[in-house]
Amino acid sequence: MPRLLVVHHSPSRSMQALLDRVVAGAHDEDVQAAGAVEVEVRAALEATADDVLAADGYVLGTTANFGYMSGALKHFFDSTFLAVGGALDPTGAPADGAGATAGRPYGLWLHGRYDLTGAQRSVQSIVGALGWKQGYDVLGVLGEVDDAASEAAYALGATIAALLTS
Repeated sequence: MPRLLVVHHSPSRSMQALLDRVVAGAHDEDVQAAGAVEVEVRAALEATADDVLAADGYVLGTTANFGYMSGALKHFFDSTFLAVGGALDPTGAPADGAGATAGRPYGLWLHGRYDLTGAQRSVQSIVGALGWKQGYDVLGVLGEVDDAASEAAYALGATIAALLTS
């Protein structure tokens, strides 16, 4: 059975609401009817390289803090990157990944109050070095989580899960 790993840092009501909708989407009955997908949810500070290696796809959630991803998600990447096949070029910059998890689909949601650009860029540079393939549009939410953001989070979870059934 394919496994979807949801790694998140959800310290606020807004992030928790988005997480709940992503997970609900991953459990969508139409997606599950197409082929059962196991959904593992891990807080970023608890997720391990073994969790990443055991998964077939990923959904990542982070706050945007001072123009960067959350420290918790950064810790997740720092503690798993090399063990799951991340690659760096001779300058130490992310290189095209060709490791054990390369080619697997991922999705990303971010929440912030002012600007999401730096947080999105930082996550995408790391997943690029892992060789993961973006499976759905990045969901960026500024301010309150409205109905449109809630629906988009559901669609994000459902889409990445559905990619694992094909």
